[in-house]
Amino acid sequence: MKEVLVTIAPKQARPEWLRAPAPVGANYRELKSLIDRLQLHTVCESAACPNVGECWNHRTATFMILGNVCTRRCGFCAVQKGAPLEVDYDEPRRVAEAVAAMGLRFAVITSVNRDDRKDGGAELFALTIRAIRARVPGCGVEVLVPDFQGSHAAMDIVIGAALDVLNHNTETVPRLYRQVRLGARYERSLDMLAYAKRISPTTPTKSGLMLGLGETEEEVLAVMRDLRAHSVDILTLGQYLRPSPKHLPIVRYLAPEEFARYRRQGLGMGFRHVEAGPLVRSSYHAADSVA
Repeated sequence: MKEVLVTIAPKQARPEWLRAPAPVGANYRELKSLIDRLQLHTVCESAACPNVGECWNHRTATFMILGNVCTRRCGFCAVQKGAPLEVDYDEPRRVAEAVAAMGLRFAVITSVNRDDRKDGGAELFALTIRAIRARVPGCGVEVLVPDFQGSHAAMDIVIGAALDVLNHNTETVPRLYRQVRLGARYERSLDMLAYAKRISPTTPTKSGLMLGLGETEEEVLAVMRDLRAHSVDILTLGQYLRPSPKHLPIVRYLAPEEFARYRRQGLGMGFRHVEAGPLVRSSYHAADSVA
């Protein structure tokens, strides 16, 4: 595959449709206090999600386990990179405590990449799922997992914990992987999604892309077709937002109408649920996809 660099575009003013609610309010402050007290991490904060104000005020959050230091250096991600932290085996209990305190009926769990561990962190995913089940019976659980370096054994561990949705993001189109997802491989991500469906056919699988990094419409549609061909059920599409000047530039902003068109096309391809919009992230309105 020919490598093509991400186009560097002139800095653009952020459009009005990308204005997100400010992270304020009583619920936001309460959840912030709870997360701090339990010494937990959320992707909402660590990845600088624009929806943190909206989601936390609706008492939803995506918990990030296995520390907040990632072993990969993806060009889009705000999560800290470097030497990974020690695994905290009490973390699953504290996540479950937070889920109970928040009164959640649907919890989303993700992690940093842990390429330093043979199982990529799969054990902690399984322990966290089981801790939530024990503490809050009936609570749905979605996990957003890394690629586990292609380990089917690691996926077996996660699926064996009886989750409700298995999410793994492809993030971008194959042509841009070298710049956007350093250390990942497009074909490997597709394989892991297909394997999850193969070993647990009734568990919905999910994937997502960030748009605005220089991909073409046909490339996006090709990835969507690949995901359906690998039996992915749920799709999320959102606008890439640059966390800092050190990260990849935004090539262009997609209008809401473009996301609406991709949503229609995705439903036409057979996805059972498509969440598409400028501020959509992989766990945005996650419970709606399995309602």
